Amino acid sequence: MKKLLLLLAVTLAFSFAPPLFAHHGDAGRYDEALVTLNGSVVELQMINPHSIIVLDVPDEKGKVVRWQAEMGGPTALSRGFGWTRNTLKPGDKITVIGRRVKSGAPYMNLTERAIVYMSDSKKLLFRTNNAEVPKDVVVPAGMGAAAPEGVGNTPTPAGGAAAPAAGGQGY
Repeated sequence: MKKLLLLLAVTLAFSFAPPLFAHHGDAGRYDEALVTLNGSVVELQMINPHSIIVLDVPDEKGKVVRWQAEMGGPTALSRGFGWTRNTLKPGDKITVIGRRVKSGAPYMNLTERAIVYMSDSKKLLFRTNNAEVPKDVVVPAGMGAAAPEGVGNTPTPAGGAAAPAAGGQGY
């Protein structure tokens, strides 16, 4: 009887374990085409599991639209790029390149083929290893090189040529 109860307990434990270890994918959620936004930072939310940049972006008619740009978690941003809660301040003018959610909502993903830089100085703040840095963007000294070949779409310090994507989901 004890063995049967133990077996039942182990079976139940493992039946609930997969959702605890799963990570959501974004297959089909975002457009593959890249979108470039120029806007003003409202807030940088350094939260788990994904940090969020909230920014106001004027549309074609001049109406301001509040966007959210999802990135990796705060630990990845801190270790990979030296980001802190003060890296972006309200009012900072930034350019963000990433993939927009297919629903058309003002929401974008910055975990694959993504770039963030200061609009005025063109100083690069963030890029994924499979993102192509625009020619006029300044890559600060000491930000390092792109990820070693085969690393995939994980965040890497900017600099040098982008390493080829090796698949994977990013964050």
